[in-house]
Amino acid sequence: MALLIIPMTCFGSTLATSPPCQTPDDFVAATSPGHIMIGGLFAIHEKMLSSEDYPRRPEIQKCVGFEISIFLQALAMIHSIEMINNSPLLSGVTLGYEIYDTCTEVTVAMAATLRFLSKLNCSREIVEFKCDYSSYMPRVKAVIGAGYSEITMAVSRMLNLQLMPQVSYESTAEILSDKIRFPSFLRTVPSDFYQTKAMAHLIQKSGWNWVGIIATDDDYGRLALNTFAVQTAANNVCIAFKEVLPAFLSDNTIEVRINETLEKIIAEAQVNVIVVFLRQFHVFNLFSKAIERNINKIWIASDNWSTATKITTIPNVKRIGKVVGFTFRRGNMSSFHSFLQNLHIFPSENNKPLREYAMLLSACAYVKDSDLSQCISNHSQGTLAYKANEDIERNFSLRNDFLWDYTEPGLVHSIQLAVRALGYAIRDLCQARDCQNPNAFQPWEQIQSKCSKECSPGQMKKTTRSQHICCYECVNCPENHYSNQTDMDHCLLCNNETHWAPVRSTRCFEKEVEYLNWNDSLAILLLALSLLGILFVLAIGIIFTRNLNTPVVKSSGGLLVCYVILLCHFLNFASTGFFIGEPQDFTCKTRQTLFGVSFTLCISCILMKSLKILLAFSFDPKLQNFLKCLYKPILIIFTCTGIQVVICTIWLIFAAPAVEENVSLPRVIILECEEGSVLAFGTMLGYIAILAFICFIFAFKGRKLPEHYNEAKFITFGMLIYFIAWITFIPVYATTFGKYLPAVEIIVILISNYGILCCTFFPKCYVILCKQETNTKSAFLKMIYSYSSHAASSLAISHVSLDSTNSSITMTDPSSGGRSAAWQEGKDLQAQAFAHICRENATCVSKILPRKRISSI
Repeated sequence: MALLIIPMTCFGSTLATSPPCQTPDDFVAATSPGHIMIGGLFAIHEKMLSSEDYPRRPEIQKCVGFEISIFLQALAMIHSIEMINNSPLLSGVTLGYEIYDTCTEVTVAMAATLRFLSKLNCSREIVEFKCDYSSYMPRVKAVIGAGYSEITMAVSRMLNLQLMPQVSYESTAEILSDKIRFPSFLRTVPSDFYQTKAMAHLIQKSGWNWVGIIATDDDYGRLALNTFAVQTAANNVCIAFKEVLPAFLSDNTIEVRINETLEKIIAEAQVNVIVVFLRQFHVFNLFSKAIERNINKIWIASDNWSTATKITTIPNVKRIGKVVGFTFRRGNMSSFHSFLQNLHIFPSENNKPLREYAMLLSACAYVKDSDLSQCISNHSQGTLAYKANEDIERNFSLRNDFLWDYTEPGLVHSIQLAVRALGYAIRDLCQARDCQNPNAFQPWEQIQSKCSKECSPGQMKKTTRSQHICCYECVNCPENHYSNQTDMDHCLLCNNETHWAPVRSTRCFEKEVEYLNWNDSLAILLLALSLLGILFVLAIGIIFTRNLNTPVVKSSGGLLVCYVILLCHFLNFASTGFFIGEPQDFTCKTRQTLFGVSFTLCISCILMKSLKILLAFSFDPKLQNFLKCLYKPILIIFTCTGIQVVICTIWLIFAAPAVEENVSLPRVIILECEEGSVLAFGTMLGYIAILAFICFIFAFKGRKLPEHYNEAKFITFGMLIYFIAWITFIPVYATTFGKYLPAVEIIVILISNYGILCCTFFPKCYVILCKQETNTKSAFLKMIYSYSSHAASSLAISHVSLDSTNSSITMTDPSSGGRSAAWQEGKDLQAQAFAHICRENATCVSKILPRKRISSI
């Protein structure tokens, strides 16, 4: 294996003008020896002191701006390590620490990280480059920190090279949950996903829907802003403005950007709620200037500053308005409180922050408690002389509770959990090893020591009832959810309108667009039936054309009427093609209109024929007079069809059918025609049903007319088939879902069309082709004679029966003469019918029926 040794010199300049880092030891903030070393990163100072706008030499400058709250976090790590060393958890093994001050600068944190990666039992300035670090032994076994996500990300990318565990107590950026990019990163706080979700829920429940956001211009601020924007959109909350501030105080534009942000807040007078994702020093400066401008708002605080005591020390801070914040869970703080009470006796030889704090207390010895924080901040910008030990102890005792007032319990608890988690991991590794030897294990082995197994992509962590947050179960992501990283806290939701995901999915899949395709087996079958129907129509047209002058064709209304009906059937069969294939606006509008108008025209012609048959063979004078007045063929056809045309035209104008994507199914998008108006669709079908019912009534009354030349019986059957098909269609259409919904209507159209076509034309074709002897003029007249004789005899017999029944009444009641007149009328009608038939056949001397009636048959 290739091995390259790179000598690394001190990361600070050796010039006399730069005393803060002349040797590597000068760079360490606090240290304590131990068998196993733990690194720590804390931003104890808020910025680096620089006399220029940007660095001109590769040197680490002096840090200024002592942060009491971060100093307390470093003390919390020291205290937690001391607690483990004084407990039986690691019997015989001592934990040491090496804490560095990042000065809130990524560059300084990276320099400290290189120190962590330097080789054990060798000069601290040596870092080895290797192709495989599995057996590499660095100085520290794990790192606690950093607090801020921007710094944590940079440090984590370097520690990933050796898979050194990094446990953060405050970094909440959601991207850090990505185990592909940050495999050795762990944390004891939840990600920003839950915080932003809680913020959005709070805003929505409070009835606020117009808010502003202020964030830092770095990874943490941008990620938090984006996550919050997604959450607010899901809760119907709108963002009025988004303002970003420079992430670091060393940026000279920060004051300008704060002033511009305040101007924006003033300009957006209707925005009364502002969400703030900033650091404590940003909020301190922002609020100080906002108070000067009399800005009073509701501020939603992120966990970065929600419990910061420093913010409460701002003069007249109550004038800023109301602050609603989110913070971390608290733990038992009694032990840490006792530690702070006895801090004055804690060794400070290897603890520079503690010595600096003591000097700051001495410099502010005569300042009131309420002004002590500001005094420390002011004095920490310069250089202080170190005081005697007596002064330090006296000042500590005088300010006994000052540090406790600045303690943030949530963060302290998170640091305690981080140290304790490392302690348990080391304990598990040391059960079969001699950990007094620093070479007992490599840092990456600690990552394998977990309370729970790693959740793979497609799963998420589910917290168990255990009090430890490191203990959880792995559960599969439900349908339409996915996770693409290991150990994700939650599964991400797919866009249900365009994507889907199966159970335990690692990504979302695009939904397939479906419709009744031309290649579908059912569509091919329906098209074949439609084409067969069109062939039947053409064949019937040819048969009727070649037998134009036969009684059967004439009795069907003539060639013109037959052609119109056959054309309607042709259009009905053709309209089914518009129900198949990818829906377009044109096909959606055409298919229902074409079917509705053509089917209405077909029924109108059949209605006219039914009326004609009933008129031709009716012997009731009153009914005959009524039918003569009603029988206007052209007017009936145009009126009935015209009404349907008006219905379809109104439908197309005001609520035309259109293409719609149905996304309610979990895995597919159904491309379908939305009818536009259910009322118009129902009116169209209902109007056809009314015409069909009237046609059925007329046909039913003429069902017993001459058999070979009478269509009434078959029209009745055809209308029955139509009613059965469309009555069945309604519930099936209402309950069918998916791409086969158009097939339901196609089937009903084919059934009703085939039923009417077969019942109307097939019997006549049968007579024309197979019963040619009955399709002659003589046979026709013979059939008329037989029917008329039977009808007249029936009428006469009924009158004779009626007359004989009432004969006794006739003797006593003069009104009975009317009955004899009716009987005589029946006899005359019978004779007239016989005369008609006989004269046409040259065997009798008169027609049975009037000429006009014969010609109308």
